[in-house]
Amino acid sequence: MITASQLRAARALLNIDQKTLAEMAGISLPTIQRMEASQGNVRGVVDSLVKVINALNSAGVELISEHVSSSDGGRGVRFRQPDIPIGKPN
Repeated sequence: MITASQLRAARALLNIDQKTLAEMAGISLPTIQRMEASQGNVRGVVDSLVKVINALNSAGVELISEHVSSSDGGRGVRFRQPDIPIGKPN
């Protein structure tokens, strides 16, 4: 499961706004806004959550769950080589 904080951190890591993430995932902007406004775990339609997670994975964001080994422990996000180029042109 992804938290609202992870979702915001993933967007920050990619330097994209909510609209861009919505387009990447093929869902509406209000859906992304509701997901990020959630307390704790993101709530939403499973299909929409899967689309967001898949879009983030394709962009090179790895979601770290609570029970995965990491140097500092806990949930988070980290960047890896993306499957597709993402981001706003500078």
